[in-house]
Amino acid sequence: MRVFGIAGHSGMGKTTLLEHLVPELKARGMVVSVIKHSHKDLDIDRPGKDSYRLRETGCQEVLVMGRRRWVLMHELSEDNEPPLHQLLDKLQACDLVLIEEGVPNFV
Repeated sequence: MRVFGIAGHSGMGKTTLLEHLVPELKARGMVVSVIKHSHKDLDIDRPGKDSYRLRETGCQEVLVMGRRRWVLMHELSEDNEPPLHQLLDKLQACDLVLIEEGVPNFV
């Protein structure tokens, strides 16, 4: 697995670049994954949904699956974000991981 990072200030086009780069790499037969770091508190869940209610019980992880995708939500026990190597270990085998700037311990 190769890892390539794209860094830049907000609004500089990092996500737009990835939107063009990923399909091109996929067309060349590569399996590509992306790690996107958010500087804000991240919560893709919504209050009132079953998955949200289950997270509120104190589960460390809740995995939500549907016919086309699944999402694993992991609650961090501290304010410290995990280092890059731990995040890479969570990904399925792929040819390339593209990282959009801001991932802790990137270097």
